[in-house]
Amino acid sequence: MPKAVVLLSGGLDSTTAFAVAKGRGFEVCALSVDYGQRHRAELARAAAVARALGAAEHRTVTLDLRAVGGSALTADVAVPKDRSPDDMSHGIPITYVPARNTILLGLALGYAETVGAFDIFIGANVLDYSGYPDCRPEFLSAFENLANLATKAGVEGAGRFRVHSPLLKMTKAEIIREGVRLGVDYALTLSCYDPDARGRACGRCDSCLLRKKGFAEAGVPDPTEYQGK
Repeated sequence: MPKAVVLLSGGLDSTTAFAVAKGRGFEVCALSVDYGQRHRAELARAAAVARALGAAEHRTVTLDLRAVGGSALTADVAVPKDRSPDDMSHGIPITYVPARNTILLGLALGYAETVGAFDIFIGANVLDYSGYPDCRPEFLSAFENLANLATKAGVEGAGRFRVHSPLLKMTKAEIIREGVRLGVDYALTLSCYDPDARGRACGRCDSCLLRKKGFAEAGVPDPTEYQGK
């Protein structure tokens, strides 16, 4: 089987992207990144997902984006809670991590070149999301071009790198239905930006609200363990 590198955060979208890659016949090398995020509980979920979905290999890279700051996920800034759909549809929220997807895709590219993979999967989405500029198709296309210019494998013609974003134009409900079809156990995943010490989701941040909405619209029971329940 050809190899693919999947960026795996342990959240709903990246887990579904992993399942899609497997469904397309790829041997998956999963990559998670401990970047100092306040919701580091997601890393344990990523490990569980990698085991459950049968990753050929799962690596976790550690780097500290708290040194850069500028985000509620990497600095001592409150995570927005209880925002309306209208609020979420305007502007770039403080949970945006400067250059995160550029950095994560760069790590995935290095990993791919090391293991001989030319396909990289990312769970980016432009419909049910909170306005992040590095989830847009223009960015992903530009990074794919960069990947083929900036690597030994690309320059020597060993293959052409492809960045896959299979969930890009799907609603959260459509993503969940596809994951269920592919056998994903969403109880293993964590989407929350501000979980408690036990790893329970807050149920109130943008990511939790979008997740709840997705399960409701998909008609699928939400297996998430929320605080206070």
